[in-house]
Amino acid sequence: MDLPFTVAALVVLLILAVVCGWRGARPADILKGPRMMPWRPLMMVCVVAMMLLLVHLLNLLGMQTGHQTRY
Repeated sequence: MDLPFTVAALVVLLILAVVCGWRGARPADILKGPRMMPWRPLMMVCVVAMMLLLVHLLNLLGMQTGHQTRY
């Protein structure tokens, strides 16, 4: 992935994580029944994907984040 696509994916995942966190923090409405969407786990999936993309972004910017070989 190139730099603009990585940054765009990070922004989309950040917005999605905020929306999922907001939906998960709302009080449950007992009259409607149980929630059908697991908002908190979806938020955590977005955060993990953001961390992976952040490492990829750092690699694109020239920082080495992987295992360094020893001689």
